Amino acid sequence: MRRAATSEWLIDALALRVSTQHDLTLAQQLYTTLRAWIQGGKLDAGHSLPSSRHLAQALGISRNTVLAAMDRLLAEGLVVSRRGAGLYVAKLPLLSLPTAASHVEAFEYSTRGQALIDRCATLSQHYHAFAPGIPALDLFPHAQWQRLLRRHFHQADTGWLSYQTLGGLPALREALCDYLTLSRAVRCRPEQIVITQGAQQAFELIVQLLTDSGENVWMEEPGYGGAQTAFLAAGLCITPVSVDEDGMNPALAPAPAAPPRLIYVTPSHQYPSGVTMPVPRRLALLEHAARHGAWIIEDDYDSEFRYDIPPVPSLQGLAERAAVIYVGTFSKVLYPGLRLGYLVLPEALADTFRLAHARLHREGNYPTQSALAEFIAKGHFSRHIARMRGRYRQRQACLRRALAPAVAQGLKLSSGHAGMHLVAELESPAQERQLIKRANAAGITLSPLSRYYLGQPTRSGLVLGYAGATEEELLSAGHWLGQAWINLQDA
Repeated sequence: MRRAATSEWLIDALALRVSTQHDLTLAQQLYTTLRAWIQGGKLDAGHSLPSSRHLAQALGISRNTVLAAMDRLLAEGLVVSRRGAGLYVAKLPLLSLPTAASHVEAFEYSTRGQALIDRCATLSQHYHAFAPGIPALDLFPHAQWQRLLRRHFHQADTGWLSYQTLGGLPALREALCDYLTLSRAVRCRPEQIVITQGAQQAFELIVQLLTDSGENVWMEEPGYGGAQTAFLAAGLCITPVSVDEDGMNPALAPAPAAPPRLIYVTPSHQYPSGVTMPVPRRLALLEHAARHGAWIIEDDYDSEFRYDIPPVPSLQGLAERAAVIYVGTFSKVLYPGLRLGYLVLPEALADTFRLAHARLHREGNYPTQSALAEFIAKGHFSRHIARMRGRYRQRQACLRRALAPAVAQGLKLSSGHAGMHLVAELESPAQERQLIKRANAAGITLSPLSRYYLGQPTRSGLVLGYAGATEEELLSAGHWLGQAWINLQDA
């Protein structure tokens, strides 16, 4: 009598979970539900299941549907068949749940893993006023870009659907080569360019091919968190090298610092301080790298946005056969979701990087690359940059107006000659913490300068992005910040 009652309860429970209004088929729903109950211990070993005929009639479904679900349970050993008696829940080995639970709760991340997690705190959670590195998404030519994408996807070569090993669509590499040669004085041929899924993937490819765990990399201090995490993830030892008014200064490398295998710099617009490395310092850095046999990673992330200074040629273009790997991205000049960046490599590295990239990352998305190649070749890219340069100048001026009362009382802002953010200098770490706390309570996201340091911060401040916010947002948030700073001075 008890078995019959249990069987009916089981049918009722299944009836509540099996529906024709579900993404899964009826057989899949029946199978996954019974599997979960068996593995979760809701159905004990030896528990009998209703016959396929009875279950099909009770649920109003095909008997073949029930048999398909039961056959999968049989094949996986979750139920057993007893001749003439039907199907029964199999006896399964049980985990020692207290031991398993305690292991999960008591685990620790690896030293490297914890270091990576700590760096994740630098990621922006909100993309409104003051978010660094976010372009003007509201001003991107969406309609024009969508037309290009639709046409290039519609006309896509069938071969683009397969695996690729070219290092990127040739048309895009040719368009990029022309652009970089003219606008950034980069020395390259299309064959030296490898298209990546953003700058982050480019960093990872460099450290995978050119370094071994434990080797030394010199990193700007303060510096870009994305590069820091790439180096930490590779198990490299990072030596923070202080930035002065001319950018990274090798003379300030801590002694006895090991000779670097890599030297990472953002010479056109140091991130986050905003200084530009002059040519004499660039030449000194090239000589320093040559003396130590190091590779320089030149991250040229937003050099297109200059306002009142002449363009400075790329570090890569200053010397022929220099050991410089040039990294660029479309995240700042177009939009981050595009996920396209590139490497310009010395000829000796180009073929190896191209093949390794194809093996490790399975390059692709050629229709999008084709649309971007036309966007560049037809002049849309250059016109968009020129338009954004003007609008970013206006947005920076708007933020300066909002902060003017605080500046009049002593708040110091960076020059803003280039880029997409300003740095507001603060007197102390305590003042930085107080402003962050008050901003969080007001629903405003601030990026403290201290987060960009690997070692003990030597400066306090705020990194204030302005490119991705409207003028109304900048005025509102800027007025709040200026008043909050003044209130702290008066306290």
